Amino acid sequence: MRCSFDVLFRQTLAQLLKFRMSLYKLKEDREIKPKTFSALLTSILYEKRFGPYFTEPVVAGLDENDEPFVSAMDLIGAPVFTKDFVVAGTCTPNLYGMCETLYKPDMEADELFETVSQCLLASVDRDALSGWGAVVTVITPEGTTTRKLKGRMD
Repeated sequence: MRCSFDVLFRQTLAQLLKFRMSLYKLKEDREIKPKTFSALLTSILYEKRFGPYFTEPVVAGLDENDEPFVSAMDLIGAPVFTKDFVVAGTCTPNLYGMCETLYKPDMEADELFETVSQCLLASVDRDALSGWGAVVTVITPEGTTTRKLKGRMD
């Protein structure tokens, strides 16, 4: 079985996060909030700063008042908190341009999905390293909706 180090690092990080979330739930007897999860992830990434996990995570969720929480961090855990949007990955400059153009506050779930989809597909099409599609998850107080997008495959 062939496996790259990048995949192993992401699997290790995912397993570590699942363990820490389970430990948090056991100790606190409640689900972890997005802001707390972001702080936990920042700490884990900073611990490995000399041999980092090569990932740029984005954390999104709803806080206790059903207000959106969005943060991102670099591979050593330096966080970015914002009220509107964050981007990460190899096509970051393209994503910023598209998001700044199309995003507006207080969008409904369907409009937000359409905006995110257009931003992702337009940006990914201009970057050969970004992949062949995307997965868009919209989080609302009623639940989450996840859809897969297919991009260019050339």
